[in-house]
Amino acid sequence: MRRSKKERQRLLTTTIKDNPFITDEDLAGKFQVSVQTIRLDRLELSIPELRERIKTVAEKRFEDEVRSLPLDEVIGEIIDIELDQSAISIFDVKEEHVFKRNKIARGHHVFAQANSLAVAIINDELALTAKANIQFIRSVKLNERVIAKARVTKIDDNASRTFVEVSSFVNNELVFTGELEMYHSKNR
Repeated sequence: MRRSKKERQRLLTTTIKDNPFITDEDLAGKFQVSVQTIRLDRLELSIPELRERIKTVAEKRFEDEVRSLPLDEVIGEIIDIELDQSAISIFDVKEEHVFKRNKIARGHHVFAQANSLAVAIINDELALTAKANIQFIRSVKLNERVIAKARVTKIDDNASRTFVEVSSFVNNELVFTGELEMYHSKNR
């Protein structure tokens, strides 16, 4: 069903307000128009691109919650966090993150996303990685979106350690896992 431009833009605004993480491609499919049409509609309506929407939502929501590092030092964009419990971040692989000859992401970027999420989840001013057992399941490529999910499995305040499991996915396919032992101060 073709909608008028005015009606489409009204619905577009509502849809993005309800789900700020929806992509232009998903919006194009939903409204049965081209991605370019969605981009022009967003431009006309002064609605920022997905990356900026995610950043804005994350900054508003998490700026007072994350204690262990500034949000701008997190690799990827945190989209959900419950301190000492769980967290999720999104990392879009761009040209600067890949090897030029094969367009595969350098491993340290994928690890950095997982590691910074493990640091951010700690409810303490000080959090450092003490030990990491990691496994790369498959290569991540240019323009892929990596979703990292971190979960605290154990907190040992006597030893100043928190144990965090991180799993990273591209389109629901597991690409990385890590078990990180995080050091934190005893004065939590």
